[in-house]
Amino acid sequence: MIQTVRNAWKVPELKKKMLFTIMALLIFRLGSAIPVPYIDGAALDQYLQSQSGTILGLMNAMSGSAFSMATVFALSIQPYINSSIIIQLLTVAIPALERLAKEGGEEGRKKIASITRYTTVAIALLQGFGYYSLVKSYGLVNGGSLPGFWVGLVIVISFTAGSAFLMWLGEQITEFGIGNGISIILFAGIVSRFPQMVIDGVNGFRTWLTVNGGAAGLMKNNPDMTEEVAQQYIDALKPGALAPWTLALIVIGMLALVVFIVYINNAERRIPVQYAKRVVGRKMYGGQSTHIPMKVSMSGVMPIIFAQSIASLPATVCAFMGITKESEGFGGGLMKVFDTGKPFYSIIYFLLIVGFSYFYSTMAFNPIEVANNLKKNGGFIPGMRPGKPTADFLTKVLSKITMFGALYLSVIAIAPIITGNLVGYQSLAIGGTSVIIVVGVALETVKQMEAQMLMRHYKGFLE
Repeated sequence: MIQTVRNAWKVPELKKKMLFTIMALLIFRLGSAIPVPYIDGAALDQYLQSQSGTILGLMNAMSGSAFSMATVFALSIQPYINSSIIIQLLTVAIPALERLAKEGGEEGRKKIASITRYTTVAIALLQGFGYYSLVKSYGLVNGGSLPGFWVGLVIVISFTAGSAFLMWLGEQITEFGIGNGISIILFAGIVSRFPQMVIDGVNGFRTWLTVNGGAAGLMKNNPDMTEEVAQQYIDALKPGALAPWTLALIVIGMLALVVFIVYINNAERRIPVQYAKRVVGRKMYGGQSTHIPMKVSMSGVMPIIFAQSIASLPATVCAFMGITKESEGFGGGLMKVFDTGKPFYSIIYFLLIVGFSYFYSTMAFNPIEVANNLKKNGGFIPGMRPGKPTADFLTKVLSKITMFGALYLSVIAIAPIITGNLVGYQSLAIGGTSVIIVVGVALETVKQMEAQMLMRHYKGFLE
């Protein structure tokens, strides 16, 4: 990966794209530090720290801590992701949109993109209003003598404008940068939290040392402290303690997760293809052997992103309405059920990942179209007749590969949640999901850079 970046930096055109992407990410991080007026960001951050294992903590991780600081980019690109999910589902369900996507060509893709943008703004308005309802329900809005309507309007419009700007910024990175703009922004937001995760781990280990020392050790360092007060202080510190073996398990697990993701991401099923020989005049064409590569992880990280957005929707709505796990009634029960550390959430998360993996793979690979193209070009799979038998064989292989890829994504997404419950470290669930997205986006971006260098016949890369 490092060698690929170094080679790309030597190509003037790719260097400009990389610099453009870096500048865009700097703008993103700058906007993530600009607070929205009338909101007590410090009090909100303190509240969300206690919600690290819930959907609010997940949204905060995806936004790069902008959510907890109530900045203009607090909603991040979640509205765009949700909009993309909705439009893709409607494209399959509504024939008019399906024709527009398949037969509309470049003009059709532009119309689909335009519809997605408008839907993004609408979702951002709804989420912005939900965010305002959340902070208002906890008394974190301070507009002074200004009317409540004006304060709410400014807050909602600020959040919506920030989300719309990030959508535009992602499109600019895709067009003028190294590509994959929306995923790059999501990548930057998650990576920006890694230093804080390291600090939290170190603080947890220091807390364990204090707890392990007991009340006697605490009284030794604080002679004025009574035994009763020292014991109460130790009991209060126990939930945040992180034992060394737990810390080592987390680090080893994350490294193993990275290696596993890279290995599976490069795995593929190669289906042999033989082209018939043709004699035209005195020349012979065809006759060569090749293969159709079918990647095990064909859908990449998109099923995880989609599944998170859908699985977290009920708890997100309740959280924006000021409902917590301690609330009574249906809302409080819903928050408890859809907590990211609960078994029901893991089951729903698992099923959604499997479903979206199949959905995305069928959109990325069409067996009937591939079979028809092989037939037109005189190609065939050994042992399979051209046409429908070839399409049925490709469909069967695609189904098996997709199932394995879906199970792979589900296991590595849910394993950190289970481990977090076992070791008592709820933030591990979010950290594990973050690693999956970060590694996946990094690999996709590097492959795009390699493709661009290959297209330009860069000598240093081909060697």
